[in-house]
Amino acid sequence: MDPRTVELNNRERAALRAIARGTAEITCSCEPDLFIDGLACCDQFTVRRLAHLDFIAPARSGVPGERVRAILTGTGRAALDQEFTQRRAA
Repeated sequence: MDPRTVELNNRERAALRAIARGTAEITCSCEPDLFIDGLACCDQFTVRRLAHLDFIAPARSGVPGERVRAILTGTGRAALDQEFTQRRAA
């Protein structure tokens, strides 16, 4: 998937930035939940969309429901870089 063709909303971009800072955990699940600074992200649609788009992933395998560090995938990093480039050009 080309991250330049995916339109991200403000919550999705904020979640990607939090994950890039290393302050997020994700549950090991096909429908994951995200925790930022230890607090549950209440927008489950955002988290699951980012996971299904392959923008975010668990840093390691775990048992179902286990919380592990969340990471940006290469696609997620490219989307975040695209946002930064667009803001800098504006």
